[in-house]
Amino acid sequence: MALPQRRPPRRVVEEPYKVNERILAREVRVVGENVEQGIYDINKAQAMARAQALDLVEVSPNAVPPVCRIVDYSKFKYEQKKKQKEIKANATKVVIKEIRFGPNTDDHDFDFKLKHAINFLKEGAKVRAYVQFVGRAIVFKDRGTQLLDRFAKGLEEYGKVESEPKLEGKRMTLFLAPKVVSPKK
Repeated sequence: MALPQRRPPRRVVEEPYKVNERILAREVRVVGENVEQGIYDINKAQAMARAQALDLVEVSPNAVPPVCRIVDYSKFKYEQKKKQKEIKANATKVVIKEIRFGPNTDDHDFDFKLKHAINFLKEGAKVRAYVQFVGRAIVFKDRGTQLLDRFAKGLEEYGKVESEPKLEGKRMTLFLAPKVVSPKK
């Protein structure tokens, strides 16, 4: 005997906005094109939307009274999605470059890494400089602090210190952010 096949549960897509009958407020402020703006009873507002063959969409539920717009809901959703995409595209991604030191880093290595950090800051990236203490080198915490302070002083005109050197485990870390971000081409 074959068992009856079970259907997968239906997915319910939750709408981000309350529309038409889902609006629970008694009074709403109505806005939109070809509509006299004002505060209306919910039934009257829904009737106004039906008369124009459009939807009543609650755009600001936390306002008193809630703000509703009379629009075509699918077009409204499309425009909102488009705005979100545009905002996401214009957002700049923060790039963090790391520079590693040992507690006994020599002057030449230090200068070399300083030049790299200057280039990173000129490009608009943040810099995480850290001193990695290996084995018993943790005894020389003061060397790490001096090294990172010297590093921060060397980069004063290109970036500003976001967080002072602090020890986390066997790593002492310093964050630097660029002073002026030049736009990438």
